[in-house]
Amino acid sequence: MSNRSLKVWIWLHKWTSLVCTVFMLMLCLTGLPLIFHDEIESLLEEDQALPEMPDGTPLKSLDEALQTALDAYPGERGLFMSFDIDRPVVNVTTGPVARSTLEQMHITSIDLRTAEIVGAITDDGIMHFILDLHTDMFLGPWGEYFLGLMGFLMILAIVSGVVVYTPFMRRLDFGTLRVRGRRDVPTPAGDAQSASATVPAGPAPAKRVARKTWLDLHNLLGIVTVMWLTVVTVTGVIQTISTPLVDLWRWQQLSELTQIYGGKATPETFSSLHDAVATAKSASPGMRPQFVAFPGVRFSSDHHYAVWLRGATPATSQLLTPALIDAETGEFTAMRTMPWYMTALRLSSPLHFGDYGGMPMKVLWAILDILAIVILISGLYLWLGKMKTVRADTQTAPAPQSARLSGSRS
Repeated sequence: MSNRSLKVWIWLHKWTSLVCTVFMLMLCLTGLPLIFHDEIESLLEEDQALPEMPDGTPLKSLDEALQTALDAYPGERGLFMSFDIDRPVVNVTTGPVARSTLEQMHITSIDLRTAEIVGAITDDGIMHFILDLHTDMFLGPWGEYFLGLMGFLMILAIVSGVVVYTPFMRRLDFGTLRVRGRRDVPTPAGDAQSASATVPAGPAPAKRVARKTWLDLHNLLGIVTVMWLTVVTVTGVIQTISTPLVDLWRWQQLSELTQIYGGKATPETFSSLHDAVATAKSASPGMRPQFVAFPGVRFSSDHHYAVWLRGATPATSQLLTPALIDAETGEFTAMRTMPWYMTALRLSSPLHFGDYGGMPMKVLWAILDILAIVILISGLYLWLGKMKTVRADTQTAPAPQSARLSGSRS
């Protein structure tokens, strides 16, 4: 690679990193507790403990559970119903209209054994605060898009960092940290913080040694975690465009499946929710319902219950397939595998937070997240140190020859 090309990559790495570092640092810091979101929530929600009941206790119908939630919030309608994986509990989301805002929604957990309220899921806890900050910085969709842009810059920083690191590795063994006070190791031409390719031997100032140590650590941790950083950044960017992806699915696939309902009025009353879920399960043996989207919400049509089903095995549990059930007649309408972009959206969320391999993978994700924090802080430290050195050199630079001559004549 020519020196000119290398300088371009160094410039790209420096400025893409500088623009996104503060936001990436915020995402890493908030992402750390979110990795253990389920475990922390279970500790904070002790009031939702279920009463002891004999094994095999029959479950109430989903319609009874829905009615319990509606009775708790008169004047509202059902929007979603999700199913707990390891408890006989459904979480019913209600709101005044089909396209209710998050502030208008209420989420009620119902014990299916008794059709009684277990507790309400609120969005005023510390974990919800952290999640909102991590997702959109409390700015709504525009906050998501902005963080997506920062993620794109982070991808460019990762790619350019690998390119810059390549000539660096030619001069140092992998894993080397220069901690001794001698300048007897050539500085790579690809060092984004250096201006020359070689440094004369001899004792080095403590600040220069410390800076080289941080540079080596920054490069080492960056190359060790490059794959993880890429995966987490790409999946995060995908999550930031979830709204347009869902809208694309509604316009492209959902409208095609429900085109026979064009011009038909939205039903005023709905058929049995319990029967709709049973119909969807019978049409897809071996799959389990994850959540139900009621008519009119973003994940359904104006005329259907959309029963979102997942596979029963670990390999298929993250893949969702919607079954459309006519909300007026209760009859099965259609079922189609999600398009690739919706599958990518679905798979990106658990992969982003390390939620595929249980606790061991979460611990690994947390360790890598901490290393990413060190990478970001060290990169910022190196840049600030470089700026300080440049300012100091400017202030102590000797006056030009012409200035000295004119001064002597005066």
